[in-house]
Amino acid sequence: MRLFVLAAEGIPNRDLWYPTILGVLVVLAAVSLFCGSIYLLLATNLGARLGFLVAAGGLSGFMVLLSCLWLTTASPLNTLKGRVPTWKAVESIKGGDLSKSKIPEVRAINQSDQVKDPTEQSNVKAAVDQVVVTPTGTPSSNAVAATNKFAIYQQSTDYLVPKYYETGGGNIFSQAKFSINGRFPVVHGSLHKPLYAVVDICPIDQAAQIVPFGEPPPTPKCDATKPISSVVFERDLGSVRVPPFVALVASSILFALTLLSLHWRERDLQEQAAALQAEADRAAGSAVERIPEKV
Repeated sequence: MRLFVLAAEGIPNRDLWYPTILGVLVVLAAVSLFCGSIYLLLATNLGARLGFLVAAGGLSGFMVLLSCLWLTTASPLNTLKGRVPTWKAVESIKGGDLSKSKIPEVRAINQSDQVKDPTEQSNVKAAVDQVVVTPTGTPSSNAVAATNKFAIYQQSTDYLVPKYYETGGGNIFSQAKFSINGRFPVVHGSLHKPLYAVVDICPIDQAAQIVPFGEPPPTPKCDATKPISSVVFERDLGSVRVPPFVALVASSILFALTLLSLHWRERDLQEQAAALQAEADRAAGSAVERIPEKV
């Protein structure tokens, strides 16, 4: 393990060869050695064609079981998976006047939609920090800051979130509308009702934070002289289960094709054996007819 760590640290410059091309070559070599060694062993005992069908059936069947585990259980970090659910900023409202929003669900928010659960508020606060805080320190962070239209603060300690609202959301097919286009059904709209979160953001009163040396800092409060802004987030449900589902469908098709090929091969062998047996029976019958009867 220490040798691998030292080898990774000994590469000063990472370019197209490392880790891109080298990683592709490692994956291809691993798959070739793993699958090729099994196929070579089967080919020497069963033949090239039958060995390939058996090896392909075993590999596709293993992928069916593995993709089922990926699809139905909590997958580890390094398994095949898609995007995780996140909050995506879609709109910024200056002054906190929700009636100016372009989203009807946001304009209809009232006091009953306010969420007071600290756990839920902390989850949204993490999403707010990624959106409204300008990243600094690296060239990539500067590029992100230039393209992020919601970034208005330098640090996450420069603002507070006094209120948090949540509206929308629903079960599957809650907003879907079906129609028949020719002979095929067509789905209009999203299969899920969008879930929106509205976060009120106010700058901290920095003057109130200045206290004599040795005294504890006071609890941060909003600066009443500066306006409150609101950021609207839409819940992105992600696609965590989509890649395992695609792998399950693809491996199931390959597994079914290999089993069908083995079945067809067995049926051909049975038909050949039956034809040879019938020909042998006809030859035996004709030989019996040619034997003269004894007087």
